[in-house]
Amino acid sequence: MSWKEIIQNKWVKLGFWSVLYIAWVIWLGNYWWLLGLGIIFDLIVTKKVKWLFWKKEYAPGEKHSFWLDWLDAIIFAVVVVTFINIFFFQAFKIPSSSMESTLYTGDQLFVSKLTYGPRLPQTPLTIPFTHNRAFGGESYSTAIQNDYRRLKGFRSVRRGDVVVFGFPNGDTVLSKRPADDYYAWVRTYGREKTIKQFGPIIVRPMDKKDHYVKRCVAVAGDTLEIRSGAVWVNGVKEPDYPGRQMTFKVVTTGNRINALKLDQLGINTAELYFDSRLPGYPAMPLTEDMLEKVKAMKSVVEVVPNIETFPTTGQDTELFPFTGKTRWTADNFGPLWIPKKGVTVEITPETLPFYERIIRDYEHSSTDVHEYTFKQDYYFMMGDNRHNSLDSRYWGFVPEDHIVGTPSVIWLSTDANKSFPRSIRWKRFLKHRF
Repeated sequence: MSWKEIIQNKWVKLGFWSVLYIAWVIWLGNYWWLLGLGIIFDLIVTKKVKWLFWKKEYAPGEKHSFWLDWLDAIIFAVVVVTFINIFFFQAFKIPSSSMESTLYTGDQLFVSKLTYGPRLPQTPLTIPFTHNRAFGGESYSTAIQNDYRRLKGFRSVRRGDVVVFGFPNGDTVLSKRPADDYYAWVRTYGREKTIKQFGPIIVRPMDKKDHYVKRCVAVAGDTLEIRSGAVWVNGVKEPDYPGRQMTFKVVTTGNRINALKLDQLGINTAELYFDSRLPGYPAMPLTEDMLEKVKAMKSVVEVVPNIETFPTTGQDTELFPFTGKTRWTADNFGPLWIPKKGVTVEITPETLPFYERIIRDYEHSSTDVHEYTFKQDYYFMMGDNRHNSLDSRYWGFVPEDHIVGTPSVIWLSTDANKSFPRSIRWKRFLKHRF
């Protein structure tokens, strides 16, 4: 028997697909799905039931229907892509500059769900290929809501990982300002005024919150502190990630720095402001490598780091935990302990602001207790563009059940500030180390 005959043998096909299917069921952990082996047997061996009921079987020489063939292709694509999106990879576009110079606005990438394990859909009634918006409205129905469940992954989130997750404060969205933090508006203007001006509000289930991408700088059980812009975890300074950048006041001899030079350095000139009164740039975002090159420019007189100290022009009520008593700033923050599953903490008027949202909204328990044991792990996320990132400093911890995955590879990157074909960032194609 030739290899071709072996491959085409129905019993060989049955064995191959049955093994794959059983492995998937074991991973899924729901053995009722083993009943699907009967469907596989019929599809390959007995062929008694027309499972693909929409697919027309043509007689020899019969003309194919253009519309039926397209319907078959579309249904096949929807099923396959949805399966891949749920269990393996999902396409994601970087929406903002909070992760520059690690990930750029306009980077199109695939997010691996296998690394931390895929979450099974909690809101399964969703328009295919959409997350939470379509045709000017929400793209899902909450008629069916499943409990949170995550399949086994290769590992858990580690310090230093770049992570895609559901925005913790994204459970309530202002319809007229959907990209804004609803809770930040409420703290500033009050709930009634906020809703009147930017509402009505949209309430979303946990798996339909907008996706954010940041770097995990501290995991459950860690103690984090930010000193003069530098992150320290458990008393150890974080590694110097190549893409991490801070802003600096760059004083020049009076003229702008050549935009082409700045672009070649990888600086986002679209977000750069030149102040002729300085003269120079009040807030130029630079990595360590960029910093040395800018200092070496002949037109540069002085480079000073922008470090926010207390008191600031704003209030520490803008920063987590919003009490107005911490005297923290974005560059001098903490120390802060990151909640860990199974650990019990005392709940007092002083500690409650740190854990109230966790207890009430993420773990759906009563805050009227004297002590509390956490039901899941939490993480502290920060953007690599440290002075242009709304992250855990501004909205707190990220629950484990909000974790989606980690960027795997960039398949396309475009710069909206440039015309085609200069807008294509060719050097970022297939980049996979972040």
